[in-house]
Amino acid sequence: MTNHNHTEIPEDMYREHILELYKSPSNFGILEKANKEATEHNAICGDEITVQLITEKGKVKDVKFSGSGCVISMVASSLLTEKIKGMNIEDVMNLDKKDVLDLMGIKVTPARIKCALLPLEAARRALG
Repeated sequence: MTNHNHTEIPEDMYREHILELYKSPSNFGILEKANKEATEHNAICGDEITVQLITEKGKVKDVKFSGSGCVISMVASSLLTEKIKGMNIEDVMNLDKKDVLDLMGIKVTPARIKCALLPLEAARRALG
């Protein structure tokens, strides 16, 4: 049976998008009035991501991330912060590995899964 998914985007377009996000990530910077914050490290490749959030009435009102890392962790941070802005905290806490990998839209090797999950771990720890 053939899958006729019309939303499928060629992988090279994904790669281009990923590189653009790496060069100029969304939500990168310091959130001045953050009321939640956590930093996660990945000792394997030296990534360090800090996620800062402003929460209000059970929702993520604003979110930014800072730090440094490989392409995968920086792009995951950009995509994840974009996704969780405006979400209920409870829904953010329920996000998992599959959600992050789906956001990425590219194949992430098992060795790089920790890189992709770094921002989610930081966000959940900050909100927890």
